[in-house]
Amino acid sequence: MAPHDLRRPFKRRPISDQQKRRDLSLLRQSQHRSDAQQRARNLASSVISLQSSSSPDADPETLPEPMPDVDTAGHESEASSFSIRQASSLRGPEARKWFASQLMLPEWMIDVPENLSRDWYVLARPAGKRCFVVSTDGVTVSRLRNGSVLHHFPSALPGGARKKGVSGPAQSYSILDCIFHEADQTYYVIDMVCWRGYSLYECTAEFRFFWLQSKLDETGACDPPSFYHKFRFSVVPFYNCDQSGLHSAYTGSLPYVKDGLLFYNKHAHYHTGNTPLVLIWKDERCSQYVIDTDNNGQVPSQQHIVLELQDDGKIVTSDDPPVVVNCLNADFVKQSGLSPGSLVRFAIGDGGLNCVDGKFEKADLQYISVSNRARAFADSYSKIMFQYMARHSPLKVEDLASMISQENQQDKLPEVEMSD
Repeated sequence: MAPHDLRRPFKRRPISDQQKRRDLSLLRQSQHRSDAQQRARNLASSVISLQSSSSPDADPETLPEPMPDVDTAGHESEASSFSIRQASSLRGPEARKWFASQLMLPEWMIDVPENLSRDWYVLARPAGKRCFVVSTDGVTVSRLRNGSVLHHFPSALPGGARKKGVSGPAQSYSILDCIFHEADQTYYVIDMVCWRGYSLYECTAEFRFFWLQSKLDETGACDPPSFYHKFRFSVVPFYNCDQSGLHSAYTGSLPYVKDGLLFYNKHAHYHTGNTPLVLIWKDERCSQYVIDTDNNGQVPSQQHIVLELQDDGKIVTSDDPPVVVNCLNADFVKQSGLSPGSLVRFAIGDGGLNCVDGKFEKADLQYISVSNRARAFADSYSKIMFQYMARHSPLKVEDLASMISQENQQDKLPEVEMSD
């Protein structure tokens, strides 16, 4: 398909609050950055005050209060939280639970974002296993989305292998957000979270992607496997989401099997959990699995969803805050042997789903069973809606191209000078 074939003068009407939440996420980022800067100023003032208060005449009651610890995401740390190095010492369920909460998870695209061509990158997502890769103290470990270990191996990443004559800062570590592609045994890197102990959580995607391209190749991590480097790493190419970039990501030839397109807002920080500032979109041309399949790889006649049971019987999505889909009768919960926190699988009946402003007004659900134990999360609201749309009224690549085309036309409109 040529780039001009992607254009179509049609714009879908928004069906959710996804754009509102994008705007809110960007606003919160700005507030967190402002709060972090204010804490830094307060900390600097505290140091000066403490130095001047070292004289015998200083009144201990007037000394400034110590500042709270701040974690890598810019929020006040809780006593129960762990640094990445402390977490590396965890074992079993505790380690899986901690690591399962650290990945930034894209929402499914159910509305085309505003300013798509100006504020977003697009990249072809490799098919494979999403994971964190952590290198520190001479070892590299990859953990899947549910927190379990995928590989334990030496690598050319900083601190990733025990090699003679190689040393570095004792507290240094690196964290990469990757997808492991089985066919060529390669870790395809889609984001950089930390590098040689330097946190990139509060850096924009634009900056993180620049560092990822400039830093990773310097280490030799992109070289073929060797004794001290068991798996090859490769950076996933990303493009500005204009007509040319969308065409390249959608139809371009790549060394891996595609599984949809990822869209990153250029201003997005690395936010753990679901975020509307990173989106995933699929169709039959760029993904083998657009509609969820069952254990046999077959598309079921009804859409299946997984929800979490709460104490009050409400069944909710994995979003923060969770979206309530329905409520189970107490007798049914008891009879089915369910308990709060259970992940429960349902089918969507002929009554379908009805959503208004990001909330379910009606959901025809049919109970199937408790979900597989390997499952770590319920489905998100955006995934449920994307899958529902894929069966009834899918969001097409022409819709994305139409938004880009309209933005280009608006940019070309001449400015009109208003007269008094």
